[in-house]
Amino acid sequence: MDAFIKRRRPKPSIRAELDLAYRIEGLSVVIHEIRPSYANPSVLAEPMVAKATYGRKTSLWKVLWQRADLKWHGYEPQKTVKHIDAFIQLVDDDAYACFWG
Repeated sequence: MDAFIKRRRPKPSIRAELDLAYRIEGLSVVIHEIRPSYANPSVLAEPMVAKATYGRKTSLWKVLWQRADLKWHGYEPQKTVKHIDAFIQLVDDDAYACFWG
């Protein structure tokens, strides 16, 4: 994840306006942006990009994306992957413009 974020982060000169990060939430990895809120630029917003949740029973990562309704939805082209690297590749490629718009 660190290498992916390092490669995808914006140039240092604009990171105050747009940055990229990830966090671990239980069995999930969440990729998100960091940017000033449109409503109040003094407050930082963290729009979600993608999420992968590990299933202990299946030993697979469930791939999710956040739609305009702000709910997580299964990524229809490929709902699960075996390794986190495959999740990173799906997000990086974004063949259906679900993650990066």
